[in-house]
Amino acid sequence: MDMLLYIGLTILVFVLMEPITWATHRYVMHGFLWSLHRDHHEPNHSKLEKNDWFAFIFSIPSMLCFYFGHMRENPWYYCLGTGILLYGIAYFFVHDIIIHQRVKWFTRSKNRYIRQLRWAHKMHHKHLGPENGESFGFLYVEKKYRAKIKRDDDLNNNSAQRQ
Repeated sequence: MDMLLYIGLTILVFVLMEPITWATHRYVMHGFLWSLHRDHHEPNHSKLEKNDWFAFIFSIPSMLCFYFGHMRENPWYYCLGTGILLYGIAYFFVHDIIIHQRVKWFTRSKNRYIRQLRWAHKMHHKHLGPENGESFGFLYVEKKYRAKIKRDDDLNNNSAQRQ
């Protein structure tokens, strides 16, 4: 029974990371740490960015949870650390590989969810400064971005049927 609780807590932490990420992106990365995030919004950003320091910064809570879990022999800390770690892995895979294509996989995906993520992120990056931003989330795509991709699909399907 304990194993189910540990798995449930790990999944809960993973899910709760989305609103935490939204708030961190909105108020920290586009706030007092804009100096680290700025180059990520520049049109010709390089392979390595100052923004990449956030991967290290955000791994610290996970590492601390593993450390305290070991030192105190408390599996609850491991659940917290694992949920944060899994979210970080998902973030790297989705943000760096699928959206920004730092590794050239899924470059021509027709998957609707991937296209929604890319559109929402494109709308986020149209703002070159820290103010007036939008779409600060990561895995959750807001309704207006989902609707835009659905409209595009409907238009494409209607024009294909006419031909």
